[in-house]
Amino acid sequence: MSNSPRPDHQPPASKPPHAPAPPPGKQPRPPIAMWQYLFWLALLILVPLLGYYSRHGRKQVTVLTQTEFEFHLCQQHVQKVVLTDSGSGLIRQLNGIFKDETDAERQFTTQVIYSDALDALIRQYARNFEAHSESNTFTNLVYMLLPTVLLIAFFYFIFIRQMRAAGPGGMTFGKSRARKVDPGKNPTTFKDVAGCEEAKEEMQEFVDFLKDPQSYSRLGAHVPHGALLVGPPGTGKTLLAKAIAGESNAAFYSISGSDFVEMFVGVGASRVRDMFEEAKKNTPALIFIDEIDAVGRQRGTGIGGGHDEREQTLNALLVEMDGFDTNQGVIVLAATNRADVLDSALLRPGRFDRQVVVPLPDLRGRLAILKVHARKTKLADDVDLRIIARATVGFSGADLANLINEAALLATRRKLDAVGMLELEEARDKVSWGRERKSHRMDDKEKRLTAYHEGGHALVGLFCPNSTPLHKITIIPRGTALGATMYIPEGDINGYTRNELLDRIAVSFGGRVAEELVMQDISTGASQDIHQATDIARQMVCKWGMSDKLGAIDYVGHEEHLYLGRDITRTEGFSPETAREIDLEIRRIIEEQKTRAMQILTEHRDLLEKLAQALLERETLTAHEVYELLELPEPPSRRSPADLAHDFDDPIEEALQATQDAAEDGTSAPKDESPATDEPPMAPPPMPPQD
Repeated sequence: MSNSPRPDHQPPASKPPHAPAPPPGKQPRPPIAMWQYLFWLALLILVPLLGYYSRHGRKQVTVLTQTEFEFHLCQQHVQKVVLTDSGSGLIRQLNGIFKDETDAERQFTTQVIYSDALDALIRQYARNFEAHSESNTFTNLVYMLLPTVLLIAFFYFIFIRQMRAAGPGGMTFGKSRARKVDPGKNPTTFKDVAGCEEAKEEMQEFVDFLKDPQSYSRLGAHVPHGALLVGPPGTGKTLLAKAIAGESNAAFYSISGSDFVEMFVGVGASRVRDMFEEAKKNTPALIFIDEIDAVGRQRGTGIGGGHDEREQTLNALLVEMDGFDTNQGVIVLAATNRADVLDSALLRPGRFDRQVVVPLPDLRGRLAILKVHARKTKLADDVDLRIIARATVGFSGADLANLINEAALLATRRKLDAVGMLELEEARDKVSWGRERKSHRMDDKEKRLTAYHEGGHALVGLFCPNSTPLHKITIIPRGTALGATMYIPEGDINGYTRNELLDRIAVSFGGRVAEELVMQDISTGASQDIHQATDIARQMVCKWGMSDKLGAIDYVGHEEHLYLGRDITRTEGFSPETAREIDLEIRRIIEEQKTRAMQILTEHRDLLEKLAQALLERETLTAHEVYELLELPEPPSRRSPADLAHDFDDPIEEALQATQDAAEDGTSAPKDESPATDEPPMAPPPMPPQD
C-alpha cells in the first residue's frame, strides 16, 4: 500500500517560524470580529436611549387639579388610579387613566391632599385602584449610572481581548525591542563589505575582542566601549554592523533609535535599561543602535528646551554606557549620518571612544563594490567594471548596488542572456539623472528651446578649460527635466579650485544665455541652473574665502537648524554693511560669469546653431559625436597616463606581494637604511581636516 498523498489532498500550510505554537490541549482564542465591536457599541448607545424613551416617550399626560380629579371620579370616568408616596406630608401624587368628553382614554397625573374621605371616594368610584411605593431617586440613579457602567464594561472588554490577542508581550511596554541576531542565520561577513577598508580594519578589533577577550587584557589594554559609524547615506554603515554580527560568535543585539521613544512616558528609558541588562547576562555582547540621532540629539535644545521623553531616554543611555556601574564586556555600536546633532556627552571617550568614518568609496572601492554586487549577476564577456567604476564618481555603495540591479532588470526586459556594457551604462545614466521619458511629447517650439538651452551648456563647457568633461547631451526628457547635459569627472573629486568653480558658474548660465541670444526670450527652465550658480558663488564668498574684496573670513558662522534651538534670536556675526558687501560680491561673480558665457556663445554662434540642429535631428549626442560635429579636437586627459594606469593598483596588496616574492627568492624585505638614533623620530603636528 502506497504512502504517497492523494492528488486532491492538500498538505497543511506550514506556520511561520516566528509564530509561537499553542500549548497542548488549549486552542488559541480567535480574534474578535468587527461586527461584535459594532454590536456592543450599538447596545451601549441604545440602552440609555430606551430608558429615556420609557420615561419621557409616553403618551401625553394631562395634569388635573384636585377638583377636576374629584369631578371625573364622581362621573365614573376614572378607569385606573395609582397612589404613590412621592409627595410630601399630606400631599400625595396620583397617576392613572380617565376618559375625556370624546370617550377617549388619556393618562393623567395630579397632586391631592389625601384624606380618609378622598380614599373612600376613590375606592368607591375608581374601577381599578393601586397603592404602592415608588422611589424616583433609585430610578434616576440607575439611569444615571447605567451608561457609565456599560461604557467601562465595553472598553474593559476590548482591552482584555486585545491583551489576550497580544499574548505574553501585551504588557511589556518597557521591555527592550532589541533583536538578538543569530550568527547561523546571518550570512553577511566582511567579504561582503567593500569600499571602506580602513573602517573594516577598525571593526576587526571588535570582532577579535568578542572572540577572545583575554588577549586584550594580557597587556593591560581594554577594548573601546563603543564606536560611532559616521558617513553619508548608503555607504554601508549598517552593512558593516551586519558583517560584525556574522563574523563574531558573541551575542549581537540590533535596535533602531526610533524603537526607544513611544507615546508612553518613561518607556524609552525603561527599554534602554532592559536592553543593557539582557546584554550583561550574555557578555561579551555587542549592541548596535541604527540611526542613533533619533534619540541622541543634543539636550536642552528645541523651542522652549525642557526635559522631554527623548532626553530621559538619552540620559538612561548615557548612564548605561558609562555611568557609576560601568559595563564590562558590552560594546555599543551606533550609526548615523547626522553626527553634528548628537549630544557632546554621547561622543566623549568612555562612551563612543571612536568615530569611524565610512566615506563615499574611491575608484578602487567602487570597483570592489561592483564586483561584490556582480557576484550573483551574469555579466557578458565585454563587461569591464573598471570603466563603470571610473564613470560613477560620487556614487555610494547603495547607488552601485542599485546600478547593478537596474542593469539586470533592463537586460531581463530585453530578453538577453547576460548583462552587457550597454545595459550598465544606461543603468548608470538612469541612477544619476533619471529615466528617459520618451512618451513625453514636446511641441516644436519647446523642443527648439530645449535644444538651444542644452547646446549652450555644452558649448560653454567646451571652451572653459577647467570645466568637468562632457559626457552626453540629450533633449529627451529625463527625470523632471526636459533635457540634460551630462558631465563625468575623470577621477575622484576631493575639492575644487577657484577657477573650476568659476567655470561651473559660467557653464550653469550657458543655457539661459543661449535662450536670450537666439530666442530673444527667457524661460523658467534655468531655475535650477540659477540656484546652483548662486549657491556656488555664496559659498565662495562666505565659506571658502575666495573673494579678494572680503578676504579669507568665514561669514557662514553657525549652521544649526532652527529645531536645534541654539538661539532663535541670534544675530549674524557681521554688520549690515558687510552683509551688503557680501551680496554685491556674489552679484559681481554671477554677472562676470554670465557675461563670460555670453561672450563665448556670441563668438561661436555658428557652432551653437550646428549643435542645436543636430540635437533636433538626433535628440542625443555623446561627447565624441559633439567634438566630431563641431570639428574640434578632443582635449587630452588632464591626468598623466601613469596616474591612469595605476588607478586600480592597491598599495597594500603590492606591499604584501613584494614581501611574498622576496621570501620565495630567499632575500629579505628591504629595510629602512636611515641611521639609528636613541631618540624617537618626531611626528609632524596633526593638520586639521579641510573641507
